[in-house]
Amino acid sequence: MSKLVPECQPKRGWTTVIGLFFILTAASESGAQLNNRAFSRPVTIKPEYDQQLRLDVGALLFNKDNEYFNKIDEGRTYYGAQFAPRLVYFPSPKLRLEAGVFLLKDYGTDRLRQVRPLFTAIYENGPHRILLGNIQGNLQHGYIEPLFDFERVMTRPLEEGSQYQFTTRRLKLDAWVDWQRQQYRFSNFQEEVAGGLAAEATVYEDSLGWRLGIPFQFTGTHRGGQIDTVDRPLQTIFNLASGVRLRKKLPSELFRAVHFDGYVTQFIDYSFTRELAFTKGYGLYLNAGVDTHLSNLQLAYWQGNGFYAPLGGRLYRSISSTVSNPDYTERHRKLLILRVLRDYQLADNLVLTTRFEPLYDLANKAIDFSFALYINFNQDFLLTTLRRSK
Repeated sequence: MSKLVPECQPKRGWTTVIGLFFILTAASESGAQLNNRAFSRPVTIKPEYDQQLRLDVGALLFNKDNEYFNKIDEGRTYYGAQFAPRLVYFPSPKLRLEAGVFLLKDYGTDRLRQVRPLFTAIYENGPHRILLGNIQGNLQHGYIEPLFDFERVMTRPLEEGSQYQFTTRRLKLDAWVDWQRQQYRFSNFQEEVAGGLAAEATVYEDSLGWRLGIPFQFTGTHRGGQIDTVDRPLQTIFNLASGVRLRKKLPSELFRAVHFDGYVTQFIDYSFTRELAFTKGYGLYLNAGVDTHLSNLQLAYWQGNGFYAPLGGRLYRSISSTVSNPDYTERHRKLLILRVLRDYQLADNLVLTTRFEPLYDLANKAIDFSFALYINFNQDFLLTTLRRSK
């Protein structure tokens, strides 16, 4: 029992989050409202890879400029590069072992911001996949932005822990735990852990290109521990989202598809001690878009009421994350966001992504915008095939 939890209260910690993974049964093509395929790292296990040693190389060059002048999320610029080479060994047709190094460089500084080892074990059997170590995180979970910030691919690119994925034509599920900060005896900081579940069920699909999906998304964060020397209360926050996703492929070279996504979101603070300005909140997130030969266009509407998500996009919160107005709150948030997106396939494994996202704050009658350029590279190479010892 933590020293900050009254003994008369039951312990509601991270075990609640993990337990929900195996109670919830919603799920298929888990995905956010944005097309982030260019940022997905392919992880393949094939029978013919048995006993192969391969080199997997991933890189991301990024430049995102947020020209924001509001009191919730201030403007900032991300400009840098990531590089992640891995050695990959396949000891059996169903097992993949990876070891490598991750490098992160922010431009405008002399030093690398991160140099971290990479270790992952992946077991795959039919529709089931289990990952231990560096998991497939960030945008590959497929969350909507109010629950999971797109910018974490630049600010918190690595997730370490465990992950279970289930994939069929009608059902896709991703349950994960990210152990963010390990605590030791007499530590002067709290342990931090996050996790969640992103799932979607395809309930209707036909030969004319119609598809209807029912998504369910959940995230939980916990900050606490029992062996530290910090006099800070525990914090446990849950966020949920569910709704519908409708898509129609079009038989046209210019207009390829139209789609609509609608989500209702919820924020619940299960902490015993109140630290945040709100203990619960809600949100409505609507997206309509058209995919064309030239670019993908989307119009999003967000309406939040006391909403807060620790992992989510800062724009959607009712609590400020700014330097100049840290105590500012805005219970009712109303945003209209236009997104102009385009992926350019420069080579087989090289993609240039451009994004322009102006937004209108309906409550404050203000216009902000962001624009970004990304280059993603992913390629693997066969080094050799090893022989089993007799």
